[in-house]
Amino acid sequence: MKDEDSFAPSISVVVPIYGCVDCLERLCQQLEDTLRTVTQRFEIILVDDRSPDDSWSRLASLQAAHSSVKGIRLSRNYGQHIAITAGLTAAQGDLAVVMDCDLQDPPSLIPELLAKLREGYDMVLAKRVERSHSRFRTIAAKAYFQVIGKLTGESIDGSYGCFSMLSRKVIDGFLRFEEKERHYLFILRWLGFRIGSIEFVHQPRYAGRSSYTLGRLVHHAIDGVLFQATVLLRWIVGLGFLFAATGVVVAGYLVWRRMFQSALPGWTSLVVLMLVCTGTILVSLGIIGLYVGKIFDQSKQRPLYVVDVVSERKWLW
Repeated sequence: MKDEDSFAPSISVVVPIYGCVDCLERLCQQLEDTLRTVTQRFEIILVDDRSPDDSWSRLASLQAAHSSVKGIRLSRNYGQHIAITAGLTAAQGDLAVVMDCDLQDPPSLIPELLAKLREGYDMVLAKRVERSHSRFRTIAAKAYFQVIGKLTGESIDGSYGCFSMLSRKVIDGFLRFEEKERHYLFILRWLGFRIGSIEFVHQPRYAGRSSYTLGRLVHHAIDGVLFQATVLLRWIVGLGFLFAATGVVVAGYLVWRRMFQSALPGWTSLVVLMLVCTGTILVSLGIIGLYVGKIFDQSKQRPLYVVDVVSERKWLW
């Protein structure tokens, strides 16, 4: 190893794997080619989130061709953000790069992430100035982050994805979180360390298709809202007071009409009012139930994930 290599940071690249088996060989090759330009001490951690294809069976051939590859297979599908957590837990580098497996995040940008980090930042996020997602998904993502911003009172840019570089203190801070329901970017922002950013053009998927169906995106959005804010509960309280006040006013009006005017013909207004109130109550109870359910899941204190198999490799440092 050259003397200057001893001053280069060791880098762990964490890649959650799900439904992108045809991307893995090219991904590992591009990562190794790029990482060797900045350091000789690196590892590529592929976290198999119980992918339905034969991703895990490809690992042996990948490790034969790329000695930097380490494989972690989870016991079941836990989701992208838990898989990232598992990878960061296993990461031993001074720095960690988190990225998707479909090559939409270009490995060639890692030197740029490192250069930005060396300007004095604790972490660097990559901003997608152009996105390869469908128009519907792009608009939906923008609307989702606008809603999150309104709920939390913070401006959240939906152009950022998981593609990022973290210093060791950010990694250690991230791993202190024990919430089962988690969002990678929300946790990073909560930590409060200095954040730098670079811009890049989001690339088309190298192969395969996204595993995020409309149903999974909606579920992910709901979990994100519940994880990020409790403002919905305050809205429910305010809505309850509003309906209570409206009920008092309507009751007073009906009593006045009964005492001083003729009886009201029909009960249309009453039926409409009952339907609106009942619907509001059911929605409110449903939102409260979601929060209670999350509390129940967290109170079980189950592990965030369980590792099935770890495929070791020869360390490069």
